Formats: sequence, C-alpha cells, structure tokens
Amino acid sequence: MTLLKATSLSHHYDYPLLNDISLELKERESIAIVGVSGSGKSTLLHILSSLLRPNEGRVELFGEDIYGLDEKKLVKLRRNDLGLIYQSHYLFKGFSAYENLEVAAILANETIESSLLQRLGIDHVITQKVTELSGGQQQRVSIARVLSKKPRLIFADEPTGNLDHSTAQEVMDLFHDYLQSHNAAMVLVTHDEALAKECSRVYRMREGSLVEV
Repeated sequence: MTLLKATSLSHHYDYPLLNDISLELKERESIAIVGVSGSGKSTLLHILSSLLRPNEGRVELFGEDIYGLDEKKLVKLRRNDLGLIYQSHYLFKGFSAYENLEVAAILANETIESSLLQRLGIDHVITQKVTELSGGQQQRVSIARVLSKKPRLIFADEPTGNLDHSTAQEVMDLFHDYLQSHNAAMVLVTHDEALAKECSRVYRMREGSLVEV
C-alpha cells in the first residue's frame, strides 16, 4: 500500500529551491535524503509532512490529497497518523519526560510501552524533568513521544544528531523494527551517510532535484 505520494513538487522563496520532485513511499519502506546544508532537505520534509504548502505540486498521504482536507481533518491526521521528529526536541520544559510522552499518547488514544522506554535507554530517567536531562536523553524522549502514538508515517530531520554513534545505530534499528511491525514508513533527513544507506532508498538533494544514489 502506498502511504505517501508526491507529484511534481516545486518551491521557491526569493530564489528557486525545489524543482519538480516526485516520489512514492510504501508500507515498511524508508527513504533517506542527504545533501549539503541549505539544499532544501528540511523544506521538502516540511512539505511532505503537511507543514508547508508547495508553490506547485501535490502530496497524497494514505491516498488523500492533504491540501484538499479541511483544517479539522488535517489536525486529526497529524495527531494520529504522522510522527515528526526534529533535532530541536520541542519538549514541554515544565513537564517530566513521562508527562511529555503521556500527552502525545493520550491525544492519539494509545498507551506508553515500557519496552520502548527500555530500548531507548530512558526508563531510568522517565520521572525527571526534561530540563534535567542531557541533550541526548531529551532527543530519545522526543523519539519515544512520537513512537508512543504509533504513527503510520515518520518524518525525521536529523533524529540522531545529538547521539553518539552506538546510540544512533540503536535508534535506527528501532525505527526499522517499528516500520516492519506496524506497516509504517519513514522519510529520514540525515548527514550520516552510513545510517542513510540502511534505508530502502537513498536520495541526494542536488540543485533542487532529488537524485537516487
């Protein structure tokens, strides 16, 4: 089943950035997007995840044109079916790590699995305020928060940027296991070429176009 289909996406600011980009993503697949800073990787991720409307083109998620949805349906889609992970954690600073997870799980009508916390190595800090955690621990809490709501599509922008190589590899293994067990898919933006190669396909952003490598 195709979960994401992008057709002829183009976008510009004061300058052209993305030019005629098309791609598809099916269940259990993952794609990695690599490229130099400023090449448009994050902008493309925002377009694919419904956060930014392109100047031209179409994005379908689960067979629906997302720009044909009203705001209520779009909010529901983001809340229940999309998982967005960024290098900036966007955690609620006044809350504990567990409370951050709980908010997302409740909104999606899901439960927090202790096995997920253990696998991410945060089960022993889950009651602490997020401000008491290291950058790497906060990043793993943000990953747990997304996976706790069991999204069908994960959009991850440098999700392992604050992690050491060993922990980054463990997180990638977790992502791939999740895709298989939940019939989900993932779009990953990363500078780590080794982690990118673990995805089903790798694309390089070059002069506004996506080139499969």
